[in-house]
Amino acid sequence: MIRFAADEDFNRKILQGVSRQNRDIEIVRVQDSAVSGADDPEVLDWAAREGCVLLTHDANTMTKYTYQRINSGLPMPGLCVVRQSLPIRSVVDDLLLLAECSVPDEWWGLVRYLPMR
Repeated sequence: MIRFAADEDFNRKILQGVSRQNRDIEIVRVQDSAVSGADDPEVLDWAAREGCVLLTHDANTMTKYTYQRINSGLPMPGLCVVRQSLPIRSVVDDLLLLAECSVPDEWWGLVRYLPMR
């Protein structure tokens, strides 16, 4: 099962919904880590060291820095960009599906967007 890290501005209601549905899915919140308050490149570096796919609503700067990491050959376990306008229930369902049906290797060096449909 893949491990997630949630960017500081990621909707906590989504995280709570995922946790309620499946307590085995690991989602580490950036604000609960040593990189709380850090800039995007540092957060991405931390997520890579932790082996976590990073969840974010930031489709601008976070994707820019992720592609920079990938193009530089730096490790990047993956980035999942979630539009804030999506219904919470829909995002929870998609994250549950991704967590339960994905393996870490298939996310390596990728940026994916929700909804996946």
